[in-house]
Amino acid sequence: MGIIKAVLSAMGGGLADTWQEVIEADSMGDTTVFAKGVPVRRNDKRNSNKKGTADTISNGSIIHVYDNQFMMLVDGGKVVDFTAEPGYYKVDNSSMPSLFAGEFGDSLAEAFRRVKYGGVPSSSQKAFFINLQEIKGIKFGTKNPVNYFDNFYNSELFLRAFGTYSIKITNPLKFYAEAIPRNRDRVEITDINEQYLDEFLEALQAAINKMSADGIRISHVASKSRELSRYMATELDEDFKNLRGFEVLSVGLANISYDEESKKLINMRNQGAMLGDAGVREGYVQGAMARGIEAAGSNANGSATAFMGMGMGMSAAGGFGAFSETNRAQMARDAEKRSAAEAGWTCACGKQNSGKFCAECGAPKPTAEEGWRCPQCGKHNSGKFCAECGTKAPADDTWFCTDCGTKNRGKFCAECGKKRD
Repeated sequence: MGIIKAVLSAMGGGLADTWQEVIEADSMGDTTVFAKGVPVRRNDKRNSNKKGTADTISNGSIIHVYDNQFMMLVDGGKVVDFTAEPGYYKVDNSSMPSLFAGEFGDSLAEAFRRVKYGGVPSSSQKAFFINLQEIKGIKFGTKNPVNYFDNFYNSELFLRAFGTYSIKITNPLKFYAEAIPRNRDRVEITDINEQYLDEFLEALQAAINKMSADGIRISHVASKSRELSRYMATELDEDFKNLRGFEVLSVGLANISYDEESKKLINMRNQGAMLGDAGVREGYVQGAMARGIEAAGSNANGSATAFMGMGMGMSAAGGFGAFSETNRAQMARDAEKRSAAEAGWTCACGKQNSGKFCAECGAPKPTAEEGWRCPQCGKHNSGKFCAECGTKAPADDTWFCTDCGTKNRGKFCAECGKKRD
């Protein structure tokens, strides 16, 4: 009650005359997951089983299995024998099941014990084939927006995801027992996807939430298909792989979109980030001033009103002056910092440097605070007079230690204690 491997060369020899028929899988497309076996030599002159029952396999028939196919010999809905290895197999009801597991090894043993045939072989044996290739292009889309907390925006955002995913059958016997509807001769992935799509979308939401917890920015989600596939595999292992014999292999996001409130929050945050740059802010202010003056001066209610509008526009422009001066001051400070960073510092040995230590003598960069401290009240100042008591700033009597490079005032180095030369 099983199958045995046939000699390949016999297909063209005299032994072929003894074969009842040759069975192969019915046409199996890219989305086909399950198909029945059909005779391919029914009208051949060598076929001696011309009156056999349709789709029923007789003892002595040959079953041809191609690459990436899993064949099951089934009797009354129960599996009699199977193979995951390509080749030719002869049906022999007098033999024990051979169980050619191929790449699956011993992993199918437990599944076979649950779905195997335990009686006497009948005359209604059939062959069924399961597609072991990656089944691609299965479409999905979230029905409702998925919440996503983004640390960068520090806000709860909502997105919709659309795309495709692929599956691969990892335990064909379990897949046959749990996922294939009964009494079906052919099953496309679209025939069974609907019952699993809700579970897939639940896992998708959990995976997206996991990406949020891992700190991935919402704008980077679309480019993280590989990570999303790993998250999905983890979420769906129990339901899909362990219970039904297939797993999600890859997830491709074709489109990520945000709801209206999320769009507003993202745009507001991005505009705020841009206006944090003094140069961008100055350009925005100047542009707003120009547009305001133009709008005020283009009053269509007569020249007097137009001039009044111009005056109001100029008055409004004067209000922008303070902001513009602030921007320019900030820009000047930024430029001064950049210039200082580019200029670096001069060591006591005369070497110009940009790092933390002198490239010539190894002395550290001076760290003394800028400005001066009032000798009368102790207040730290940056101008020519003390802001607290009005004392005039002392003459610049600073010096650099020749041993450690520290900038000092007084007779001894504040860093290493060396006396001033």
